[in-house]
Amino acid sequence: MNAPEMNEPFGEEAKEANQAMVQGKRVKLEKDVSNTDRYSRWLRYVYVDGLMVNGEIVRSGLARAHRYPPDTKYQDYLDRLEQEARRAGRGIWAR
Repeated sequence: MNAPEMNEPFGEEAKEANQAMVQGKRVKLEKDVSNTDRYSRWLRYVYVDGLMVNGEIVRSGLARAHRYPPDTKYQDYLDRLEQEARRAGRGIWAR
């Protein structure tokens, strides 16, 4: 997924949504293929109480389900969530 940068529209909202879901909670991290991206950021699927945080950010329209091969284990799922957000006009997909 690819969330807006802090200086872009919905960047602050994406940060706040992520914090609300994970801050102070026990998280489970799942690795796909790569450890880090080209900027040395960890690449992980994040879960809280069985809920995929990455997916919820996409579903809320605060991130795009961008494809970053070879890390595409859940790409179809994330694509479906992005389509849901687009149809509903949520976040970055607001009309």
